[in-house]
Amino acid sequence: MYITPQAAERHTLSIVVDNEAGILARIAGMFTARGYNIASLTVADITEDHAVSRITIVTNGPPAVIDQIIAQLDRLVPVHRVTDLTELGPHVERELALVKVQGTGEHRIEALRLAEVYRARVVDATIASFVFEVTGTPEKVDKFCELMREVGLVEVARTGVAAIARGREAV
Repeated sequence: MYITPQAAERHTLSIVVDNEAGILARIAGMFTARGYNIASLTVADITEDHAVSRITIVTNGPPAVIDQIIAQLDRLVPVHRVTDLTELGPHVERELALVKVQGTGEHRIEALRLAEVYRARVVDATIASFVFEVTGTPEKVDKFCELMREVGLVEVARTGVAAIARGREAV
């Protein structure tokens, strides 16, 4: 009997941890040891006393693999909780990118026009280039970068996804 493999799904995980040395390495090591990919990773402390941090990881895998990742993360000692924001439901994801574009003449005008459409801000400008700051969903940032390739994209620096659940409760 042939069993069809399950399609990989994109999941955004929010992991609340004690802010201690080595926790990020332990989490990244868990992904590496098991062959799981991290598409995006961001970390920031979330308490006034800097004792607790939130790690946001975007990963891909079939549901069984995502469940296994969550279970393994939950077993790590300094982890307070793991929330699969994708499974939870409505949540907000944003990413920031700095996009350097070179160009003169029509390419320069087109880059500025596209930046206006995507609500990207010019944060640096020279005679021959711009650096734009664009924020939004990862898909919006991807599309902006794709369009800028046609007018002179030089390089991109991205922050990774920051995400939070919608609603009144903390998760």
